[in-house]
Amino acid sequence: MSDQKNDAGTSQANAPAKDPKKKEDQKKKDDEDLSEEDLALKQQLELYVERVQDSDPGLQKVALESMRHEIRTSTSSMTSVPKPLKFLRPHYGTLKAFYETMPESDLKKYLADILSVLALTMSAEGERESLKYRLLGSEGDIGSWGHEYVRNLAGEIAQEYGKRQSEEAAIEDLMELVQQIVSFHMKHNAEPEAVDLLMEVEDLDLLIEHVDKTNFKRTCLYLTSAARYLPGPDDMLVLDIAYTIYLKFEEFASALQIALSLDNMQHVRQVFRSCDNQLKKMQFCYILARHGITFELDDDMVADDDERETLQDIINNTKLSESYLTLARDIEVMEPKSPEDIYKAHLLDGRASAGASVDSARQNLAATFVNAFVNAGFGQDKLMTAPADSSIGGSSGNWLFKNKEHGKTSAAASLGMILLWDVDSGLAQIDKYFHSNDNHVIAGALLGVGIVNCGVKNDCDPALALLSDYISKEDSSVRIGAIMGLGIAYAGAQNEQIRSSLTLILNDAKAPLDVIAFTAISLGLIYVGSCNEEVAQAIIFALMDRSESELGEPLTRLLPLALGLLYLGKQERVEATAEVSKTFNEKIRKYCDMTLLSCAYAGTGNVLKVQNLLGHCAQHLEKGETHQGPAVLGIAMVAMAEELGLDMSIRSLEHLLQYGEQNIRRAVPLALGLLCISNPKVNVMDTLSRLSHDSDSEVAMAAVISLGLIGAGTNNARIAGMLRNLSSYYYKDASLLFCVRIAQGLVHLGKGLLTLNPYHSDRFLLSPTALAGLVTMLHACLDMKAMVLGKYHYVLYFIVLAMQPRMLMTVDENLKPLSVPVRVGQAVDVVGQAGRPKTITGFQTHSTPVLLAAGDRAELATEKYIPLSPILEGHVILKENPDYREDS
Repeated sequence: MSDQKNDAGTSQANAPAKDPKKKEDQKKKDDEDLSEEDLALKQQLELYVERVQDSDPGLQKVALESMRHEIRTSTSSMTSVPKPLKFLRPHYGTLKAFYETMPESDLKKYLADILSVLALTMSAEGERESLKYRLLGSEGDIGSWGHEYVRNLAGEIAQEYGKRQSEEAAIEDLMELVQQIVSFHMKHNAEPEAVDLLMEVEDLDLLIEHVDKTNFKRTCLYLTSAARYLPGPDDMLVLDIAYTIYLKFEEFASALQIALSLDNMQHVRQVFRSCDNQLKKMQFCYILARHGITFELDDDMVADDDERETLQDIINNTKLSESYLTLARDIEVMEPKSPEDIYKAHLLDGRASAGASVDSARQNLAATFVNAFVNAGFGQDKLMTAPADSSIGGSSGNWLFKNKEHGKTSAAASLGMILLWDVDSGLAQIDKYFHSNDNHVIAGALLGVGIVNCGVKNDCDPALALLSDYISKEDSSVRIGAIMGLGIAYAGAQNEQIRSSLTLILNDAKAPLDVIAFTAISLGLIYVGSCNEEVAQAIIFALMDRSESELGEPLTRLLPLALGLLYLGKQERVEATAEVSKTFNEKIRKYCDMTLLSCAYAGTGNVLKVQNLLGHCAQHLEKGETHQGPAVLGIAMVAMAEELGLDMSIRSLEHLLQYGEQNIRRAVPLALGLLCISNPKVNVMDTLSRLSHDSDSEVAMAAVISLGLIGAGTNNARIAGMLRNLSSYYYKDASLLFCVRIAQGLVHLGKGLLTLNPYHSDRFLLSPTALAGLVTMLHACLDMKAMVLGKYHYVLYFIVLAMQPRMLMTVDENLKPLSVPVRVGQAVDVVGQAGRPKTITGFQTHSTPVLLAAGDRAELATEKYIPLSPILEGHVILKENPDYREDS
């Protein structure tokens, strides 16, 4: 009813507003020069006002009825003030005064209703008269006065609620009105306004009874998007409501994503129990596998044993390698690439290529990494797995020994990267290195085993069986290989057995510093975001046991980071540990504070924490201070949660570059690299390109590595070109050239099929293990010379935790790949928009499997199948649409 009235009203009101010039001229000539209709209406209304004040209740009633009718038929316009309200303006005071003198009766309530509507345009700011008279008026339907009135009331209720809360007055009458308004908004497609009102009056639970099948998706979309901008703990509450609504309407996949976003395992189990469709459960498992958490199914969740095994296999990612290779075949990039194919030295002028012919160990080490990154997961390459050409035993052994001492560690481990996710074949090929009599090679093999098992879980725990024997060996490089391997293979698994054996090493007074540092990091990764007290305790004691001289070592700084990883994204739960850290030696105290703060609020977008970290970066300190590096990285970790904060922090980092001290400038490029990881934004690319020629070589190195990070896995031609030019610019500087090579390897990561972005599912979910791997690597890069350019270059392999295929792979009900047409385009934000807006723009249609770049979104281009996941990313199961008819 009101909708029809709205339409009619709009068309009537719009007509005269078409030519504002004429209107103004008319007004200037003479205010009274109204059209006959308007004049008649004005006199009519003035008559009603007089009649209302008549002593005869009968006349009053008729006058009020007529006035009400006039207002109602015209309040629906949005473009200009409705005429009756305009003409009644001068009489608002008169009517208010008369209202006060009226005796209590229905008529008085009637007049209160009308005053309430007049107050819409008349009452002074902050008076809330519209609400006052509404509460005094009759209980009738508020919607009949039009949308604008309802919206105005909602605003006044929010203010009044705040005032009454502070005075602790009763709010029952307000809540009755809220009920009416919410119900009105929900019926008229104004879900965001209903949600906003309920947030203001702190009663979101009301929403659950008002949503229905037609509007729950839009409501939940608004809730989940708003949650990013709310301060804690409100954001959790809002997501919780969205979870409840999704469960109520059996949108289980969306409910699961919210449960993961809340990191609430109870909710995840509840989703499995609530759903009885095996196919849907398979889809849940794909979502869990992509998120990279360890999750065991039990009888409650899946009754049938065989089904449970199938599902557990999906969660364990056992088939990830297979899907990845299917994608590679489809895109025809199976051909292994050599580092030379990446460097493209022939495109450069003479001087650089002349220098490159020298076979230095540093260059070979760089080539090892490039080879590992580019051929990651393909199972074949031209250096490590090349087939035997002669009886000597093939070239793989030869390449290994073209590296010096610790270089062999990275070379042997690179085999794990090439065979990534393919556990059976990987372990078989790495096995030969275990029989080497060179400890560095054994260390690399151990690390390789960890890398192969990264993100893939197996019932028989091959990594644990192989590595646990080596963690207590004599040689420290072998121990580090085994310990780091365990950390990578079991990241997020919270494995008790590993905890007990690694905590022993932490407490061992004789263990060398590097072993202790890597043990702590591995514990941090295995227990990432778990807030585990015992692990925290062990790391704190290890920190307290360090001597003065050790506290100055760059390696010691990995200990506070390990402590921070335990609280990754857990916000205020870090506070007890943060208090303890205040008792540390002053050399490491501030460093520890910054690291804990940045890890605990990583991915929350908490503005106050970003301000706090910026405050620490603003201080100009003497040379020896190191804590500003983690603070700068912390800004990026906290702000990467949503697009707006991300852009703002890029600007803040620009300021730090201009005004900050050296140690801050060294960290800024790394922070930019984390903010735009695998997402080459042009403005950031230009900043990094400028910094890559900086006079301070540490800044230049960080900038070069970050160019690799922002282009990771994108094959971005512009970055590739920049890096090629840098390789000729720095051809005499071995350290910088090494960084350029690493960056070139990253840009072509997995031949352009992989991403390092820890965010997935339309940037809604943040994978804790992926972020932990990236942050560990970036913290190591804060001191390039000691770590990456020293003998700990294998810290670069921590990045494997964040490597994921950036694909959309559609499978049928038997989990076999199924090729369907999909549209891939730039994602468009459609939160709170009216109607059914398009969710992507500038799309192209491809057949699956397809690659998705940062900010891309896909949708099916056929009605024949129904996807079981709300977000087309990773593995999506399609079921046939029963209502589909082929067009003949």
